[in-house]
Amino acid sequence: METVYMAGGCLWGVQAFIKTLPGVRLTEAGRANGASKTLEEDYDGYAECVKTTFDPELVTIEELVTYLFEVIDPYSINKQGDDIGEKYRTGVYSENPEHLKLVEALIQKREDYDLIGVEVLPLENYVKSAEEHQDRLDKYPDDYCHIPKDLLKKYDD
Repeated sequence: METVYMAGGCLWGVQAFIKTLPGVRLTEAGRANGASKTLEEDYDGYAECVKTTFDPELVTIEELVTYLFEVIDPYSINKQGDDIGEKYRTGVYSENPEHLKLVEALIQKREDYDLIGVEVLPLENYVKSAEEHQDRLDKYPDDYCHIPKDLLKKYDD
């Protein structure tokens, strides 16, 4: 199993989408690359993200990012849907340098690569979100989500 951290705006919808993808084994709502070591200290700098554990024999990192691009606006900076602010930025973070190289190569293949606003960075730190944010749209399906509901079930078995 391998792990990557994917940010795409509000983490509720991103988690609901990612957990339906082929090869994804586990998801966890959290925050990445903030300045502090705990959310209680300070939210500054954190991106809402989904810790994604996947089986690389069933899905590649490039495929996961391609799926992510289906539900985000990859050109937008610090905004997805009605959510605005640094914590809603898009990004792919990993402790595995090979993941980052592959994602960068995937983006460079696009004709519009220079317009892409998705961060591709090493994971500096990660904090799990509170339990109320885990699988939030399963618990409260009518909560706001910037991802259209039909896409949240697109890959569900």
